[in-house]
Amino acid sequence: MTWRPPPRSAAAQEIYAAAEQDRLDRPERYTLDPAAVLDRIAARGEVTEDQFAPGWRPGLEKFLESAREEGRLNAIGARTALATATGRLIAGASMRRCLREHPGAARTEVRAPLVIVGGWRTGTTFLFRLLGTDPRLHAPLPAELVAPWLFTDASARPSTSVTAAGTRMLHRLNPEMAVVHPSGPDLPEECVLAMGTDLRNWGFTSMFGVPSYARWLTGQDFTEPYARYREVLQLLSVSDPRRFVLKAPAHTGELDHVATALPGSIVIQIHRDIVTTIASGASLFAVYQSTYSDTVDAVDVGCRQTEQTEHWFRRAQQFRASPRCADVTFVDIDYRDLVERPATVLEAIYAAADMAPPPDLDRFIADYHQAHPRDGHGVHRYTAAEFGLDAAELRERFAFLPSA
Repeated sequence: MTWRPPPRSAAAQEIYAAAEQDRLDRPERYTLDPAAVLDRIAARGEVTEDQFAPGWRPGLEKFLESAREEGRLNAIGARTALATATGRLIAGASMRRCLREHPGAARTEVRAPLVIVGGWRTGTTFLFRLLGTDPRLHAPLPAELVAPWLFTDASARPSTSVTAAGTRMLHRLNPEMAVVHPSGPDLPEECVLAMGTDLRNWGFTSMFGVPSYARWLTGQDFTEPYARYREVLQLLSVSDPRRFVLKAPAHTGELDHVATALPGSIVIQIHRDIVTTIASGASLFAVYQSTYSDTVDAVDVGCRQTEQTEHWFRRAQQFRASPRCADVTFVDIDYRDLVERPATVLEAIYAAADMAPPPDLDRFIADYHQAHPRDGHGVHRYTAAEFGLDAAELRERFAFLPSA
């Protein structure tokens, strides 16, 4: 079986065609070059280069180089890559300005959060959003992550719908994105949305085919990015002192930085069959990247997904075998238990967090399912073969995992 990108509606085809014509008419607006990004920011007059997050230049250069040389981006993709780089640099400057204006924010307590990790497609989103319905926990919404400086004043908190237009456009361009990962302004989102103000962000690799950038990331020190993410949480805590529940598969490979930036974290790691994990993750990546490229190579996606997953899981195993492991509390969850016995899983999580669970866990879970029915946007279908993945080879390659 050969993987095929989701078909585009007539309306989507019109949008893509218009973008391609615009690229022909005004190619300078689609130049994937650091100077072009800096010129765009300078033209806006909001911030200057000296206000960006420290260490931004290498990430900007590597990301744009990889996007330009390897991404095979359509006009929408090139525009999105430029907007991503521009937005993250401006966000870094806005964060620094906000922290100067609110010096007390740096002293705001961030209670030991619940941090959900694991491979792509292991149930992290379900558990994250389920726990986020507990009113005692704060699962950050997209707008909070993208612009945390706007949420420091409880009396003037902006509407979280500021991200709604972008979500609507994405789902118009590629409705399958809502199937593989439902999203929206009122649905909590993962931490990578707030990270990368220095252009070091694993989240970029899910949107774009940027293998050399991903390889570059494997050698980067994420100490500063995680310190800045703590600052994001501090800004959000100024007007909302609830305990955070957070999630990002990318944290799996950076647990040492999680432990440093957020000591005492309750790290909830979900384990799923490795073949299903990688195949489903490859399908997710392929769908995402088909929004921004007209020539997604499914086998290449499968290869990159395998490499990334191995890197993260080996790093996680190294951390768990180190003395630093004592700086956090681990709760290991089997994906099958999460699906079949969610109440038991929640009991274990709340016990580890030293919190009483909701009084009626079955009702708590049922209410969530009623509001967010499984496969409510459609069924996510995939096979390992579509992405050139061999089950036996994967099991041998990941034999270092207890659950492989």
